[in-house]
Amino acid sequence: MEKLKVRRTHIALFVRDPHESAKWYSDVLAMQEVARGPHWSFMSFGANHHDIALIRTETDRHPDQTGLQHYGLEIEGGIDDLRRLKGRLINKGVNIVKTTNHGIGYGLYFTDPDGHRLEFFCDVMGDDEAAKKELHRLNAPSDPIDLPPLFD
Repeated sequence: MEKLKVRRTHIALFVRDPHESAKWYSDVLAMQEVARGPHWSFMSFGANHHDIALIRTETDRHPDQTGLQHYGLEIEGGIDDLRRLKGRLINKGVNIVKTTNHGIGYGLYFTDPDGHRLEFFCDVMGDDEAAKKELHRLNAPSDPIDLPPLFD
């Protein structure tokens, strides 16, 4: 089978109220709502037509029952940019789950109002093929780190 060539990603999340969730994503993550229907909102960081689709759940299902563990969002920049994002999330009252060293980069995990876990991450290796080998060699670590926030 030919290898897939993925250029960008998006995720669709079940939420209780997509329009209220869209306000949170706009306020906290500075996303733009690019499309809206009665039961959904499409959100973008700016470059893509949409990065996150927020869809009204048909039931009161808990996010742990949807199968989503987290959605990772690679940031431009490095560790100080990740620390600034942590400061921003703290200022917005967002629940920080953990900060980790993945061996090939650093992750900042947090939850949205519906309990979905998201991760901002920055890679420290510029070569994806070398990073794949290193990730395998290190056995995909997720080691806790102290990531002091930077506040603007």
